[in-house]
Amino acid sequence: MKGALRIGRVAGIDLYLHWTFGLLIAGIFAFYVLHGAGVQAALAGVLLVLVVFGCVVLHELGHALMARRFGVPTRDITLYPIGGVARLQRIPEDPVQEFWIAVAGPAVNLLIATVLALVLWGIGGRFEPDALVQPRLHFLTSLMWINLLLVGFNMLPAFPMDGGRVLRALLALRMNYVRATQIAASVGQGMAVLFGLIGLVTFNPILLFIALFVYVGAQQEAQQAMLRSLTQGIPVRQAMMTRFQVLYPDDSLGRAVEALLAGAEHDFPVVEDGQVIGVLTRKALLHALAREGRTGKVRDAMQPCQPIEATAMLEEAFLQMQASGCEALPVVHNGQLVGLLTLENVGELMMIATALRQAEAGRLHVPRILS
Repeated sequence: MKGALRIGRVAGIDLYLHWTFGLLIAGIFAFYVLHGAGVQAALAGVLLVLVVFGCVVLHELGHALMARRFGVPTRDITLYPIGGVARLQRIPEDPVQEFWIAVAGPAVNLLIATVLALVLWGIGGRFEPDALVQPRLHFLTSLMWINLLLVGFNMLPAFPMDGGRVLRALLALRMNYVRATQIAASVGQGMAVLFGLIGLVTFNPILLFIALFVYVGAQQEAQQAMLRSLTQGIPVRQAMMTRFQVLYPDDSLGRAVEALLAGAEHDFPVVEDGQVIGVLTRKALLHALAREGRTGKVRDAMQPCQPIEATAMLEEAFLQMQASGCEALPVVHNGQLVGLLTLENVGELMMIATALRQAEAGRLHVPRILS
């Protein structure tokens, strides 16, 4: 994963740490030191952040393991300064399954907070929330309250938080998936606007950042749901490009440049001994040209991409693109290369489908004039 360091593997799931996480650690340490709290307090603050992110990992594992129970694999878990993200291979079609996957993460934090509360009760510790300002003196209390805050924040009914997915799952029990997503996204964007107004009034940059994060997340979720709806039931063969030029691994990059300039194609399947072995995209070609010039070889610039069957559904193709990082997929039928699927082709198909739906809706609403 770009910009992230693989730090381990838990329950068969790769765990990544985004490079910006280091900025968070440095910022926490500097904050304590610059405010005169001392090095020990700064180290305690850093330790608390690290332990909290350990709880975040457990939170994401809650999602991943619940998803695995419903037959949904998890690609990986990545830790960012704002939290963690467990990337599922797909969103379950059953709203009940999505509900349980969504609540599994906050349930882990609630369990952690409950265990910490029992420990504090057993040792006679403090329960007051003001212990958060002194993590070095009240470490367990601070950790308990932070886990409770994580539960509350994640259960807000706004994408991309878990509460947004819970709301969509509950709505999807009574209406179609796209409409449920649109309503949940609208609720999330409304909350984002409210957070933004409060942030402006109180001059709180963190709240403004959260508002932007929630608004964009809700918008992306609505777009993905619409895309999923439009592509549902459409086979790859209806969206693939059938006019394409083939390249070979030993072709020079200069040959690839000629093919790029000669037509409208941006991506080229690479074939060896009659078998598709990869795809050369325009982006990869330009990067290779900058490194090696026109004499470089296609095999050194291409991306190995697993072909997809022409009879497969577009939704399956999207999942394969996301899992492999391929921007274009070779399409085969009975082992023979028959097309190339790119996001640009899919976008054109979606625009055509939308226009046809609008035309159909217009015909249905045309008033009939009786003669």
